[in-house]
Amino acid sequence: MVAALNSEHLVRLLAKKMHRYTHDFQHRQLATLLRLVTLYARYQKPIRRTIAALIGVLLIERVHRMVRLMTSQRTQKQQAADGQPRRGAQLDRRFFDNLRRLVAIAVPHAVSTEGGMLAAHTVLLVFRTFLSVAVAALDGQIVSALVRLQGGEFLRGIVRWMAMAVPATLTNSLLTYLQTTLALRFRQNLTAHVHAKYLQGTTYYAVGNLDDRIANADQLIAVDVRKFSDSLAALYSNLAKPTLDALVYNVQLMRSLGAESLFGILLVIQASMAMLRVLAPPFGQLVAQEQRLEGDFHFAHARLIEHAEEVALYRGHEAEKRTLTRRYLRLVRHVSRVVRLNVFYGMLEDFVVKYFWGAAGLVACAAPVFASRIPGASQPAAAADLGSRTRDFITNRRLLLSGSDALGRMMYSYKEVVELAGFTERVADLLAVLDDVNAGRYVKTKVGSAAQAHEGSHGADIVMQRGRLVESPDDVEFIGVPIVSPNGDVLVRSLSFHVTPGRHLLIVGPNGCGKSSMFRILGGLWPVYAGTLRKPSMRQIFYIPQRPYLPIGTLRDQLIYPDSAFDMRTRGVTDDQLLGFLDVVQMRHVVDREGGWDAVKPWRDALSGGDKQRIAMARLFYHCPRYAIMDECTSAVSLDVERAMYSHATRLGITLMTVSHRQSLWQYHNYILQYDGQGGYVFSKLDPARRAQLVDEKQSIERELASIAEMEARLRDLEMQHASV
Repeated sequence: MVAALNSEHLVRLLAKKMHRYTHDFQHRQLATLLRLVTLYARYQKPIRRTIAALIGVLLIERVHRMVRLMTSQRTQKQQAADGQPRRGAQLDRRFFDNLRRLVAIAVPHAVSTEGGMLAAHTVLLVFRTFLSVAVAALDGQIVSALVRLQGGEFLRGIVRWMAMAVPATLTNSLLTYLQTTLALRFRQNLTAHVHAKYLQGTTYYAVGNLDDRIANADQLIAVDVRKFSDSLAALYSNLAKPTLDALVYNVQLMRSLGAESLFGILLVIQASMAMLRVLAPPFGQLVAQEQRLEGDFHFAHARLIEHAEEVALYRGHEAEKRTLTRRYLRLVRHVSRVVRLNVFYGMLEDFVVKYFWGAAGLVACAAPVFASRIPGASQPAAAADLGSRTRDFITNRRLLLSGSDALGRMMYSYKEVVELAGFTERVADLLAVLDDVNAGRYVKTKVGSAAQAHEGSHGADIVMQRGRLVESPDDVEFIGVPIVSPNGDVLVRSLSFHVTPGRHLLIVGPNGCGKSSMFRILGGLWPVYAGTLRKPSMRQIFYIPQRPYLPIGTLRDQLIYPDSAFDMRTRGVTDDQLLGFLDVVQMRHVVDREGGWDAVKPWRDALSGGDKQRIAMARLFYHCPRYAIMDECTSAVSLDVERAMYSHATRLGITLMTVSHRQSLWQYHNYILQYDGQGGYVFSKLDPARRAQLVDEKQSIERELASIAEMEARLRDLEMQHASV
């Protein structure tokens, strides 16, 4: 009994001591807090000036870092010194230089349609920001009137709220309209600029045949330019609006909460943003790689469509399926990796932006309310205090949530910026390649014998050299011109011959000896690597391949290509004259059969191979050039039609340069250029009758030699049979 009483007394004694110690501790904490508040009140102005100075220093440091990033060449110089290629899109000086170049194309000058739209877009952004501030203040007033049970003030607030909805919704719709229209204008200007370079001369041919840097120009022009334009237009709105919102909201919050609370919030934001930057995946490189893989997959399908007939005849569908599947799986693996990276980063970003920043904002909003409970603080009237606290809390909370949302959109914009870097790099690379090709600078991978010869050579690479191209009035002359393929294969080391009007030239030789290559040099498709080439202007040289090109358009367009109907009328040519050209090639019936001159059809499928070649010859008669390059262009027509076409061409005064193995064409030529397939050639006069006689004699001797070989084989067979009997 006594022991129980003693233990109970001990417990009560310990409880009293603990209460006294706790009370003393709380008293000391409150005393410390009061001393801090007193010190802050005494040195409030110096503290605020210090905080403002720190904020200014942070802003200056951030601007300095951005300027240094835009002007730094350390990464590029280091990569150049190490001989390493640039890895993907990066936010460095090259990106900003490329972006400035593309923006200068998208927005030609400040006083332009695009400049006016950007100005209107900016005005609307500013208006929407200040409208949001007014809505936040009105929100606080409405809730304050509700807490104070002021029905009239509450209803007036609702009316003002509905009145503000009209300009707010109109502003949002106009901003969306301007952003979409800006993206369309950007794409229009960029596409026009790219087309001007891509379709300058024969650049469109050289990009795919003389240069290896771009494998899918169609993907870049049709898809990447559009994505860059959309990303650039969206980025302006997604960066300008949150930046302006954050600035205005922070100014308002500094007035309501004080610079100290704002400084604390900024410290939290800076720390979390630094963490997110460290953990962010390389979105720019990932986007650029995805676009490259998309282009490869698109190119594989386009190539299959182009060569569908050959693939079908070879029964190559399984091989093509493997190629397409391999490229598609490569794309899918990359996209899946990007999606997995986005899951982790998106979760972390949402947590920081929506919840962590929101909690920090709520603490900042609640600080003034709880500060009033500190002993010694002023105590206003209860009702007024409750209403004003409610109004200030709702307004500040609305501003903080809007500011947090603005900062969140700025964080999301970082990902959009690095994605824009990927699109910027691809479009800028396209323009750089087009500039190089237009200037005659090509990058071509050497393969096979060309690569071996290049590795073993100590002299200058012939592909990097350039000869002379001279425009002559009426003759064609090769003076020491090498026939070299773009990858460096030397077919003929030095070719020299001279053709004047009326000297019809026949060109023969085995496959791969340089016949078509010479025509590509003469047609300006390949550069003159050495020597001198004299030739008339390209309007005086017309090329007819074995498989003629038929453009999209009417039947009339097939005969007058590349002229238009307006050009035809300007030249004084009528449809009756076109009908006369068709009479020469014995195709007059095609006009009625296909539905007249204005009929539009897929002519590539509507006409047979022979019809296409006859259309191409009628096109030659329409243009009537000084020289015609005929590359096996009558292989699908009969001999009588061929005779009519060549006879009419010579009557028109067209000098013929023909590649053909048909003996029937010899009679229309008086000079011959014969390749031996070993890098040599012979240029001489052509005597068709004498050459036919020699060919007949050669074929007769070959037949006799073949019969002798057969008789010797039969003799050996008989001897073996005799020995076995």
